[in-house]
Amino acid sequence: MPKIFLSAQWEHLVMANYAVAPETLQPYLPYGLELDDFQGAYYLSLVGFMFRNTRLFGLPVPFFGSFEEINLRFYVKRNTEQGIRRGVVFVNETVPYRVVAWLANALYKEHYTCIPTQHLIQQNDQLTRVRYMWQHRNQQNFINVAAENTAAPMMPGSVEAFIFEHYYGYTKIGDAQTEEYGVLHPSWNTHRVLHHEINCDFSTMYGAHFGFLNEQQPKSVLLAAGSEVQVAWKRHRIQQP
Repeated sequence: MPKIFLSAQWEHLVMANYAVAPETLQPYLPYGLELDDFQGAYYLSLVGFMFRNTRLFGLPVPFFGSFEEINLRFYVKRNTEQGIRRGVVFVNETVPYRVVAWLANALYKEHYTCIPTQHLIQQNDQLTRVRYMWQHRNQQNFINVAAENTAAPMMPGSVEAFIFEHYYGYTKIGDAQTEEYGVLHPSWNTHRVLHHEINCDFSTMYGAHFGFLNEQQPKSVLLAAGSEVQVAWKRHRIQQP
């Protein structure tokens, strides 16, 4: 069992998945990895979820244990002697607390930024409504979904399984160095999304390189119930010989 650096409840994960040309992602691809595709499509996901009951090395984090995270990520794979490892690369991760962003960037050279975030989660017998909001340069961005209240296991081989079941994280350290870490969680149940609304200025948030997404609709929008998630302390360095 690997030593666990971080554990938390990840809840109400909303993922808006955009099909993009692989050339869009190549500048962000860490050394030693390949882009991963689903039936020939390459996905970039705008993600919102709740981070709750955060613990570092098993100890609760006072005052900063629960918060929203908004991130932009894409999907990669690495060939190893043990088989193919599938994971994600984050273009950016946004949280509301400076200390959380500083810690992640200082320890792991991640790409965290700090801006104001909010959430609204409402449930009744039929529907689950989830809304994540974040403010950047005086502009209010949001991602909003309404979904069936019941959640069911993902079908093997589905786009849901492809998006959610990448169990490694990769960080680009330099042109010839990458760090790999394990992310442990069970397979999640998902809700059927009935309606979604997205207002995100990708150009302002993530750079002009992603501005074309302002006019593009996501290929799919998913909502997962979530679970406890553990992030391993040990990181494997992949580097050019």
